Order: sequence, then C-alpha cells, then structure tokens
Amino acid sequence: MTEWAMAIDLDRCTGCEACVVACRGENNVAVSGPDAVERGRVTEWLRVERHLEGTYPEVRMRFKPVLCVQCDDAPCVKVCPVSATYETEDGLNAQIHPRCIGTRACAHACPYTVRSFNWRQPHWDGTLEQCINPDVAVRWKGIMEKCTFCIQRIRRVEDTAREEDREVSDFEMQPACAQSCPTQAITFGDRSDPESRVSELFRSPRAQLPLEELGTGPRVAYLTKGEWSGSGEPAGSSANSAKSAKSAKSD
Repeated sequence: MTEWAMAIDLDRCTGCEACVVACRGENNVAVSGPDAVERGRVTEWLRVERHLEGTYPEVRMRFKPVLCVQCDDAPCVKVCPVSATYETEDGLNAQIHPRCIGTRACAHACPYTVRSFNWRQPHWDGTLEQCINPDVAVRWKGIMEKCTFCIQRIRRVEDTAREEDREVSDFEMQPACAQSCPTQAITFGDRSDPESRVSELFRSPRAQLPLEELGTGPRVAYLTKGEWSGSGEPAGSSANSAKSAKSAKSD
C-alpha cells in the first residue's frame, strides 16, 4: 500500500513563503484579513515559522514550514464525535466537511497545532474569486479544515496511472507546496518504495520526525544539520523511537 510522505530540508528553506501562496491558491484557502489576524483567527493550511538560533552577534534565523503531518496514529481521528475526520486507505488524515459540527475537539487533540477553524464565511475580493480551484470544495463558516497533501492531485495521478495500467512514478505526484518551492526544499513521494527519493531522505541521519516521542507516527520528516539532526538513526526507526521514549521518560 502506498504511504505518501514528505521530507522538508530546513537547510534549503529560505522562508520565501512561495509554498504558502501556492497552498492557498490550490486549496481555496481564503485570506483571513487584518482583523482576524489580530484576534488570532487565521485560517491556514501551511505556515512558515521563524526560529532564532545563537547569541548576538552570531545570530541565525531558521525557517520551518509547518503543516499537517498526516499521522499514522492520529489523535484528531480518535476524538472527533461525528467521525468527520478519518483515515483513508493509504493512511492520509482526511475530513468529511459536511459532517463536521465544529466542536474543535480535533484542534485541541492535535499536538502540532495545524488545524484551523472557520470563524467566518470565506470571501475573495474582486477578481480573486475567479481563481477558485473547481477541484477543491470551498469550506464554510463553523467547520474545521487542514492540509490534505493536495489529495485532489493524488487522486488525479492515481486515476491516470490506473487508466494507463501502470504504477505511479516517483515525482509524478507533487503537492502545490513542493511544486512551487524555488529551492526544492520539499520532497514528496511514496515512503513505502525503498527506491523513492522521499524514502531515501527518511533514512538519512539528518532526518527527524516532529514530536516522534508521542507515538503519532508523522509522515513529515525535517532534515537539517547540527543540533536538529536527532539521534542519527533513520527517521521513524525503532532505535530512534526507543531513544526518544527513554529521553521523555527521564525528563
């Protein structure tokens, strides 16, 4: 079974936010506006965090794209009272928007803070409304939403491969964020294929899974050097998991 996954190289990321713009355009994520920002009610599927490292005068800023990590054992799926959030056959965390009743239980359960609640009806000014992607449903006020790994693109590629009686090739499927990244910091593919590029990156000693010690099984790995390099074991490996659990227990 296909295991869609993503590897993000933080040493390549420049914080340009081209991925954020592409994500909003591809998935019909409306602009929240200054009032919503001031009240902390922004709707976003992908954000770029900024982290300062070092001490003056040798200070460095590191950029980190943050999105839904598509957990193998997702807390959000467990807490939804109406099963609006569910796991697809290929392991992605999807959502049935008409079923959502807006309890926000999934947002409270998510340790990655990557779910957004629609506080208002989405709106596009002027001609921006003509840019709405017909392949993605526009969500409405009062429900939750999040990154889907551009599932509409995944299904399109899979349908094409099925019609042509072949397997999906590596790099054939690209979510909007990966396609738009000018430094190629984002790699997407099938983690179950040992020869795929994303699988190689997951095995890299530079790879680290976010909050791996929680046992959620994230499908997004971050690659970097120095203090971010983790244990040196492949991301998601049993050795790395055991070390993380031991560290958390000692704390």
